[in-house]
Amino acid sequence: MDTARTRLSRLLALTLAFIAPTALMAVQPSDTGANHAVLQGKLEALAKRAQPGVLGIVVLDPQNGERWRVNADRAYPMMSVFKAPVAAAVFARIDSGALSMEKTVTVTRADLVDGSAVPSIGAHFHGERMSFTVRQLLAAAISDSDNTAVDALLRLVPPRDVTAFLRAHGIAGMRVDMGEAGVGRVFEQLAPGQQPPATETAQAQELRLQRGYRAYLADPRNRSTPDAAADFLRQLQRGTLFSPSSTHALLALLQAQTRPDRMRQGLPDGVRLADKCGTSYTLDGLTAAYNDIGILSWPDGRSVIVAAFLTTSTASKAEREALFADLARTVASTWHH
Repeated sequence: MDTARTRLSRLLALTLAFIAPTALMAVQPSDTGANHAVLQGKLEALAKRAQPGVLGIVVLDPQNGERWRVNADRAYPMMSVFKAPVAAAVFARIDSGALSMEKTVTVTRADLVDGSAVPSIGAHFHGERMSFTVRQLLAAAISDSDNTAVDALLRLVPPRDVTAFLRAHGIAGMRVDMGEAGVGRVFEQLAPGQQPPATETAQAQELRLQRGYRAYLADPRNRSTPDAAADFLRQLQRGTLFSPSSTHALLALLQAQTRPDRMRQGLPDGVRLADKCGTSYTLDGLTAAYNDIGILSWPDGRSVIVAAFLTTSTASKAEREALFADLARTVASTWHH
C-alpha cells in the first residue's frame, strides 16, 4: 500500500504544476452574441439526438454570465459529480482551520465501497483497517473517482454540511444527501447493513434490482440542475468559494481526472479540461445517469463552462461517448472563432 499511498500523495503535487495562473481568468470569446443562436441550435440538436433519453445542458460564459440552456429546468441524478461539491466543502473546512490535509481517517474493510475510475483504495487495501490522510482521500475521490474515499470524507463533512456550504454560496439547485454507499443501497433496495437473502433466486434478484433502478430514478436526493453545476464551477474558477491555494488545488484534481474521458474526446489540441464525470450502471438497456461537468481553458486565457447531464438513456456506451465528445467539439469550435 506504500506505493498506492505515494501515488495518491504525489498526484496533487504533480497536477498543481499544470494549473497556470490563467486558469482563473476568463476572456470573452469573439462574436459570442452573433454565435448564440447557432450554438443554441446545435445544442438542441444534440439533445434531440439523445432521445428518448433526456440531455440537459448549460454552457456558461464565465466572463459575462451568458448562458445557453437545453432541458435545464429539472434536477438530474449526479452520481459521482457530487464528489466535486464534497471536495469543495472539505477545502473550505481546511481553509477555516477545522481540518488539515494531513489529518488521518481510518477506513475499515467494512467501509469499502465498490467503484473507481482506476484501481485505488479498494484494490490496494490489506488487513482489516488502514489510515489515509485527507490529502490522499481528496486525490482518490476526485481524480480517481474512488467511492470509498468520498464516503470517508463525508464522515468529516457530512452531506447536510455540504449542501449548507452550497446554499451559503447561493447555489440552490444542487444538493448532497448521501454518500456512495447510500446510493448503492437505493439501487440494490437494501437497508444499511442488510445483505440479499441467501436463498434469493436469480429472478428475485432481477426484480429487486429493477425496483431499485426505478427507485433511484424517482429519488430526489443527490441531484443537480445544469444551472447549479455551472454556477458551482464558475464560482470555483473565480476563486469565490475559498482561498486561492484551495482553488488551485481543487482545479488541479479536477484536471487530473482523465478517466472516463467523456468530453475530453472532443477537445482540440491545447485545450485543457478540469471536470468531474458521473456514471450509473446500465440495467436492461437503460442508463440512469451519464454526466460530465467541466471548465474548458485555452492557452490564451479564454474559458467556457459546460454542464451536461444525461438521464434515462437507451443509447449504447459508444453512442453516449460520441454524444459527449461532439458536445465538447461543438462548444470548443464556437469559442475558437
